[in-house]
Amino acid sequence: MSDIRHDQPVIKQAEAATELLTKVKAEVAEVIIGQDSVVDLTLITLLAGGHGLLVGAPGLAKTLLVETLARVTGLSEKRIQFTPDLMPADILGSEVLETDNAGKREFRFIQGPVFCQLLMADEINRASPRTQSALLQAMQEHEVTIAGKSRALPKPFHVLATQNPIEQEGTYPLPEAQLDRFLLQIDIPYPSLAAEKEILVRTTGTKEPSPKTCLDGPALINLQELVRSMPIGQSVVDAILQLVRMARPDENACKRVREHVIWGPGPRAGQALMLGCRARALLHGHLAPRLEDVIALAPAVLKHRMALGFSARSEGETAETLIEFLLQEIT
Repeated sequence: MSDIRHDQPVIKQAEAATELLTKVKAEVAEVIIGQDSVVDLTLITLLAGGHGLLVGAPGLAKTLLVETLARVTGLSEKRIQFTPDLMPADILGSEVLETDNAGKREFRFIQGPVFCQLLMADEINRASPRTQSALLQAMQEHEVTIAGKSRALPKPFHVLATQNPIEQEGTYPLPEAQLDRFLLQIDIPYPSLAAEKEILVRTTGTKEPSPKTCLDGPALINLQELVRSMPIGQSVVDAILQLVRMARPDENACKRVREHVIWGPGPRAGQALMLGCRARALLHGHLAPRLEDVIALAPAVLKHRMALGFSARSEGETAETLIEFLLQEIT
């Protein structure tokens, strides 16, 4: 389903990929109205081979976005509604003892919903830490261990989790180790006046949009390999390295960071920013990442990898304002 071939030069591969991704964005935009930045960030997550955390109020089409992406990309999709009584086996699957007609008894493994290419973890913070941790190995290693046996997940494998930032009763904050597994935190804002008007008109009629499939699993894997093969300039690498290290509250940090940050981003943040910048460059038709890609992706990469202390909250400091300050220091 793709015109991208590995025997082509990288430039031609990139041009074909950008044209293909333009079609993907157009098909998604038929359903998801007025959220171009959110769609871009979600596609960047998939192109970089990572997982995304969608954060937004109820009714902002988080679930619809994932369903639409699954259809347009041709990935097999499953959805889990996280609740406090959800168990790890409900996600991973389990072995059951069966008896055949001859009386022979043996265990048979029944796959859980994690065995798919695009997993939607809806309201992930409503499950207990024990259940949340069941996703850790899957997200990092793309395999799960059940009854002492490792089972590989389909390729590609991506998790798009949703989280409601308003209602926090009965929720369990995601542990730092799991937050770090998400390539990007994608905040979904309310639509603009014009976009909301279009939503009202287009979604309350008799016809529903039906986006076309533009990709499949192998084609997406080819795009992910192309992203990793894209060149990246030394100035961009230095900017990423400087930004990540400046956000850590050590003896070399500035006073503002030392006073307000409890823990900062690790090397995985730099890896996420490197891959994300390459993916964003490809999405926008550039042959190599630029400093503007670092600036655009820094909040989505860093804010869930930083914890601010009480002094920051008392002074009105947020992760967003601190990241904006750090970006000014490197530009």
